[in-house]
Amino acid sequence: MMRRVVVTGMGGVCGLGASWPEVLAGLRARRNAIRTMHEWDRYTDMNTRLAGPIEFTPPSHWTRKQLRSMGRVSQLAVRAAELAIEDAGLTGDPVIASGATGVASGSSTGSTPDIKDFANMVINNDASGLNANSYVRMMPHTTAANIGIFFGAKGRIIPTSSACTSSSQGIGYAYEAIKFGRQDVMIAGGAEELCPTEAMAFDTLYATSRRNDRPHTTPRPYDRDRDGLVVGEGAGILILEELEHAQRRGARIHAELVGFGSNSDGVHVTKPEEATMRVVMELALKDAGISPEVIGYVNGHGTATEHGDIAETRATSSLFGSRMPLSSQKSYLGHTLGACGALEAWFSIEMMKAGWFAPTLNLDNIDPRCGDLDYITGEGRALHTDFVMNNNFAFGGVNTSMVFKRFE
Repeated sequence: MMRRVVVTGMGGVCGLGASWPEVLAGLRARRNAIRTMHEWDRYTDMNTRLAGPIEFTPPSHWTRKQLRSMGRVSQLAVRAAELAIEDAGLTGDPVIASGATGVASGSSTGSTPDIKDFANMVINNDASGLNANSYVRMMPHTTAANIGIFFGAKGRIIPTSSACTSSSQGIGYAYEAIKFGRQDVMIAGGAEELCPTEAMAFDTLYATSRRNDRPHTTPRPYDRDRDGLVVGEGAGILILEELEHAQRRGARIHAELVGFGSNSDGVHVTKPEEATMRVVMELALKDAGISPEVIGYVNGHGTATEHGDIAETRATSSLFGSRMPLSSQKSYLGHTLGACGALEAWFSIEMMKAGWFAPTLNLDNIDPRCGDLDYITGEGRALHTDFVMNNNFAFGGVNTSMVFKRFE
């Protein structure tokens, strides 16, 4: 018998804040967190100067020993996990160290300052910047490992380093670990620290915004006049729990995760495929045992890149039709890469609970090549729905779709 999986804790850090009231205030104020990065002017071969950085200082109760193995990306992930565990009422709970709790988390890459130190060794024969923790800070599974060690979680560790689907795969694989009886609780999500190399990765593809003197007018998902994405940073974590386990301890339940799908395009590393994007949504619906008609809102990936926006919205429209409300919070935060799936899942659940869905910023003229959908603009949308879908798509042709249900 398949077990039911519920969300009992949510936490994150992003350009709008580190709590839902802060984030909601930013969404309602239509506040864009993008700024011009003049410190990137030294990279003369890079066109973009835009990013969505966040203010973050490790909490004072963290020890030097704990911080030693954590680069910025792990610090963000661990802080989001700490907030989510607190929200779930599991701080200090023996279930975390019992073996019944696991971690599924990822990022596009480890901390780049440590990668730079290893590169310095190879290029300049100088290893003076390296120490015993350098690799732990830079390794692809640094967020998952550091969360596990920080909280003493002794269940399975599932590292998901798959660029823009890192945290959505983390949540999806955590859901499956509980659904199929391997774990009772999972700490799931992902993080990303801001680095100019990530901006450059998209810049080489002519996929970054160049509105360097007008940071608040970009990114522009689904807009005719968009000119590319903006990288951001942050972290998001959900606490997933087996339903009866949550009920036995009297946990507050935010939502139920009822469907997950993941597949790959199998065609091109960076050019998204409309057909397989639709299939991944169908996989999530099939897993949830529901028809497309019951979904009331889709949280779009919305990177503000031409190929991505068009393929994604056409796939969504072909499945749900023109009635489907859709928006993208990347218009506020930029593309937080390994964090976006978890942050957008958090936002989707909270918006479903509140009955209000944030608009896409800077969407003034819908690109006629995009799919026919009910794009949420203006002041946002009040609507009641029992099901929301969150979609993410990554380099390498990795696709994910999650369905969350209101929990009564």
